[in-house]
Amino acid sequence: MYSHLTLGTNDFPRAEKFYDAVMAVLGHPVMFKAPVVLAYGTPTGEKLFILPPFDGQEARPGNGVHAAFKVDRRAIVDASSGLLPAPRMMRSTLRLLTLSPHRRSSR
Repeated sequence: MYSHLTLGTNDFPRAEKFYDAVMAVLGHPVMFKAPVVLAYGTPTGEKLFILPPFDGQEARPGNGVHAAFKVDRRAIVDASSGLLPAPRMMRSTLRLLTLSPHRRSSR
């Protein structure tokens, strides 16, 4: 169902310690780490990203959370994008998903 989930943090060192421990117990490997990004999972499976919100504001309910659903055909993205008036960021994300390299072969 999910491709990936992004959760915001205001305390990166604390989040790293917590999620490293939790993901290890759950059996989800570290995919990569960068100075302010943690990624767990596998390149072809579900993923969890932990990082400060993209807008530079404080992570709080409604800011710093991003969920992406898996789809196997471009037509599904096209059909879902017209269901509701989507915020500008969501429309941009839907366009990016249709352009991502792992989706090109399934159009």
